[in-house]
Amino acid sequence: MSDSSLAFAPAAPSAIPVSAPGSGSGSGPAPRTAIAKGSIEFKRSNRALFFGGFSTFSLLYCIQPLFPLLSHQFHLTPAQSSWSLSVSSGLLAISLVLLSAVSDRVGRKPLMVASMFSAAILTILSAFAQDYAQLLAIRAALGVALGGMPAVAMAYLGEEIEGPSLGLSMGLYIAGSAFGGMSGRLIASMLSDFLSWRWALGVLGVAGVLAAAEFWRSLPASKNFVPSTKGWNALPHAIKQHFSDRGLPWLFCLAFVLMGCFVSLYNYIGYRLLAAPFGLRQSTVGLLAFLYLIGIFSSVWAGRLVDRLGRRGVLWIMLSVMLSGIVLTLFDSLPLIVIGMALATFGFFASHSIASSWVSRRARAPQALASAFYLLFYYLGSSLIGSASGMMWGFDGWTGVIIMLGLCLGGGVLIALRLRHLQPLGAREAVG
Repeated sequence: MSDSSLAFAPAAPSAIPVSAPGSGSGSGPAPRTAIAKGSIEFKRSNRALFFGGFSTFSLLYCIQPLFPLLSHQFHLTPAQSSWSLSVSSGLLAISLVLLSAVSDRVGRKPLMVASMFSAAILTILSAFAQDYAQLLAIRAALGVALGGMPAVAMAYLGEEIEGPSLGLSMGLYIAGSAFGGMSGRLIASMLSDFLSWRWALGVLGVAGVLAAAEFWRSLPASKNFVPSTKGWNALPHAIKQHFSDRGLPWLFCLAFVLMGCFVSLYNYIGYRLLAAPFGLRQSTVGLLAFLYLIGIFSSVWAGRLVDRLGRRGVLWIMLSVMLSGIVLTLFDSLPLIVIGMALATFGFFASHSIASSWVSRRARAPQALASAFYLLFYYLGSSLIGSASGMMWGFDGWTGVIIMLGLCLGGGVLIALRLRHLQPLGAREAVG
């Protein structure tokens, strides 16, 4: 999504399809009561989901700019330091599919509230970790807890918000997610530079508790949620259907490559810029988080370009832009490195927006499960490629990282070129 889950379709993205409101009763389907634009409930739900997106992704990615500090305190290699993010994103990838299915039984709001409070408290606890093993254990639990937000939040919006206003509500949630990813990195960089990494995590954890309280207070209770009684039985057939499609598995692979390369870039750029010949301060390196604003713009711009040229004609170009940006960071020139990071960020958000929306356009029912699998591969890429890039740093420094990321993104470009020849399933997909 930024590393947030960006540009997903407004279908209810729980892992298991949700029964229509009122199904299963003898009196027939109950009328759907949608939250209308301009109503008090509409404003409350948008405010709550903005806070939800902000908290989720600020708590997940706040650890990223702290890698060099963790390396120094706990005597870690860059690869070992990156485990503090990889373990969270890896377990998030697994738990979001499982917890979205759980939400089909226990409800949307209770699970999201529990997820937010748990993640915030775990972040506070991480500030008191006595050694790196404790920190990893807490960050692992945080990844599991955060799985109760991304897919479930979109399911809530899909069920509760009226159709014509759903795009606006989804956009605000996405904006909160991207803003959270940016501000979590930025705040952690500033506080760790002038205080310590423990203060940075503690302050962000307290902010997460306040965001969770506002989320719980503001979010209207579900009116259209109906507990599922057959979700797990339908899962094997749905999985087989999505993975036998000629396009979806390739799009899942793209999610793996995109997020893995993007996270790796930001994982290790701090090591490069803190060392000679640059010797920048921790807070100065943290300013790179402002490049996320370019990414937020690019996802919107790419969507408009897709409307004119189609996904098949735009996706490979945006991946090539990202690849070009990554190559630019090889130069020992700070302006060129910043330009390269900006191009890579622009290309990532645009490519992620196109690929994720293509999943939702192409997937047959249950579309929600296809989006969940896209997210699964997305966060697995963050975890696995992020850790492997650290090993390449140990082998050949920044050059080794860029060689690996260049090969991964080169494969991504080849996948996008292959998808140009993918036959659409019907008129709905052919439009894009």
